[in-house]
Parts: sequence; structure tokens; C-alpha cells
Amino acid sequence: MNFSPALTLRTVRPLVQAAFRLVTGFLFACHGAASLFGVLGGAHGGGTVPILQWPSWWAAVIELAGGTLVALGLYTRTAAIICSGSMAYAYFNVHQPNALLPVDNGGEPAVLFCWTFLLIACLGPGAYAVGALLKRGTTTPADGAARVPTA
Repeated sequence: MNFSPALTLRTVRPLVQAAFRLVTGFLFACHGAASLFGVLGGAHGGGTVPILQWPSWWAAVIELAGGTLVALGLYTRTAAIICSGSMAYAYFNVHQPNALLPVDNGGEPAVLFCWTFLLIACLGPGAYAVGALLKRGTTTPADGAARVPTA
């Protein structure tokens, strides 16, 4: 049997991409849940962010909703772009004024999430996405006739 690393990686790519999307979205949603509901240690080590407080509450909503959508693979590209932008905003407005480099200003998570969501937006949801399942059930044939979803 001939073992080919390239063939093996190509074979597992859809699974790894789906796992990457799922884990990233879940971790991001956990940050939002912590800030909004005080679970998982709460916001910044305890409690919740005040409702409608700019930008903390809005960032938490983006984290929870965007992270959940990305994890599910639903409206993935749009959600990932919004999540990426919110982390870029967080980095440049919260972390970067304290020091130039992320290692000095505590902004590594914001930078990593920003670039990770940008990658997900470029690659798309990959396999095992809820969005793909929904599209599969509502696509129309080439002749334009409506297709009835099957169970």
C-alpha cells in the first residue's frame, strides 16, 4: 500500500475544515454567552456587560450570534466577516492603544479570532454545514421547475 500524505490530507480536508469552523464558532459564542449571561466565568472574570453599552454589549451579541452561525455553518461567510471585523475593531480600539504588539497589549485572542474568521469567510463553511443541508432541499432543476424537498 502506497501512503501519500497529500492524498491523506486531501481526503480529510472537509472534516478538518468543518471541525475548525465548529470549534472556532463555539469558542467565540462562549465569549458572547459569558458577557451577556454571566456564565462560564462571566464578562472579564465576573458579571455581565450592561445592556446596550457601546461597544461591549454589541460585541457580545456579535460573538454569541456570529459564533453560533459560524459553528452551525449557516450564513457562514457573512457571519465570519462580521466577526472578523468586530475583532479588528476590538484590537485597534481596546488593545493597540496600550502597546504596539499583541504580545504586549493582551490582544492575541482578538488578532487570532480576526484572522481566523477572515480565513473562514474566504474558505466558506466546508462540509457538514447546516446551510448546505438547507440549500440541498430547496434547489431547483436547470429547467426552472420547483423541486419538492424529499425527506
